[in-house]
Amino acid sequence: MTLAAPSNLAQTRPSAAAQAASPGQRIRDPRLDFFRGIVMFIILIAHTPGNWLTLWIPARFGFSDATEVFVFCSGMASALAFGAVFRDQGLLMGTARTVFRCWQVYWAHIGLFFAVAGTMLLLNNTGWFERDYVGQLNLYPFLNNPEENLLGLLTLTYVPNYFDILPMYLVVLAMMPLVIACHRFHPLAALLLVAGVWFGAQFDALALPAEPWSAREWFFNPFGWQLVFFTGFAFMSGWLPAPPRHKLLVILAGVIVLVVIPLAYYRITRQLPEVRAWRTEYRFLIAKTDFGVLRYVHFLALAYLCWIAVGEAGRRILPPQTGGVLAELWRRVLAMIMKVGQQSLAVFITSMFIARLLGAALDTLGRGSLLNQLIVNLVGFVILIGVAYGVGWFKTQPWRKKVVQ
Repeated sequence: MTLAAPSNLAQTRPSAAAQAASPGQRIRDPRLDFFRGIVMFIILIAHTPGNWLTLWIPARFGFSDATEVFVFCSGMASALAFGAVFRDQGLLMGTARTVFRCWQVYWAHIGLFFAVAGTMLLLNNTGWFERDYVGQLNLYPFLNNPEENLLGLLTLTYVPNYFDILPMYLVVLAMMPLVIACHRFHPLAALLLVAGVWFGAQFDALALPAEPWSAREWFFNPFGWQLVFFTGFAFMSGWLPAPPRHKLLVILAGVIVLVVIPLAYYRITRQLPEVRAWRTEYRFLIAKTDFGVLRYVHFLALAYLCWIAVGEAGRRILPPQTGGVLAELWRRVLAMIMKVGQQSLAVFITSMFIARLLGAALDTLGRGSLLNQLIVNLVGFVILIGVAYGVGWFKTQPWRKKVVQ
């Protein structure tokens, strides 16, 4: 949820530290890794069926939720990952780099679908569980007509709910070379493109079909959600300046966040028919599918408060150089959170897979016990941390290191 980069990393000359870094190594913003790590844990909580902790995630208290953070931070990370390629090697090579990433995300999506679908079939076939896990994810339409729906899955014209975030991210990534090309022509051209596409989504002029047999569109319309992605991209690229640190802006952002709580918190909305009526009448303003404008306003307010809270360059989240046991403990916890944030794609895929297994574990152990809930969530967190460290280790390619005789 950080709202500004420490420097215009996609445009400025690399610092001495960057020049001293090994080839292919990027300067990391600790705030980006921190918030991406936090949101990975929240996504796991949110996708675990019947998880008690979902009552306390940010989505319960505001219009925006972890998805905005994920997409916003993905925009920032894309500016870091691809910005230098576009700048140093040109639009064509930058586009090639983007296509390669889209290729990775595409097959991650396909692999995730078959891994989850196959596992749900396995759980059903064991006969150990009373719940229909295939039906819980509404996978019978796919299984009942596999020939047509397999083609739909591969062409992204069949995008079932629960498997809809990565396709949205893929389309938004594919827009990136066009937005950068427009910005090189004139910054206003990029702004008009992003804003125009978002407006088109609000008026149902731009949408993608989610099922061959119905008119349902993708749950996450990429033409709406690209707005928050390119907001993060613009800040990290230096296209937008960092917002001023001003007390009045802090108060305004705080008021927005507080005012939204009674309009979003379910325990309040279910008691106030006037609020429910307002949400129904103006649902297009808070619509998740097309990324309604009030979601954007709420997210920016919350992001600004978090940006202020962590301090310049994230100094308030970094542990002190000297300290006692608590400082050392926070140093270790922070290292794990940031490692998860650094490997967000692999961790995200893992979380979407194990969330269904954690739900099955809660079905078996029972959801009435707080201890069971905490144990299951803790096991999930440990798995995500283990995957993050494992992927990080593989990316170092240790097998290529020379053995000292």
